[in-house]
Amino acid sequence: MVSKLRVTIGMFVLLVLAGGTIALLISLDAGAFWIKSLPIAVMVGGAAVAQSLGLFTKSTKDKAPKE
Repeated sequence: MVSKLRVTIGMFVLLVLAGGTIALLISLDAGAFWIKSLPIAVMVGGAAVAQSLGLFTKSTKDKAPKE
């Protein structure tokens, strides 16, 4: 089990990135489809990358007996 603080901070960073994406798309006068779908894609893609990098997995300490 990974710490709740690490997951909370990771999700907060992804939320800020999605908010920045929304602000950028609004300033560029993008269509409603892009304003709704691209931030979701940023959050899902960011969570997938963070999971694959191991940010949401607990690191185990290998305590093998020494011979």
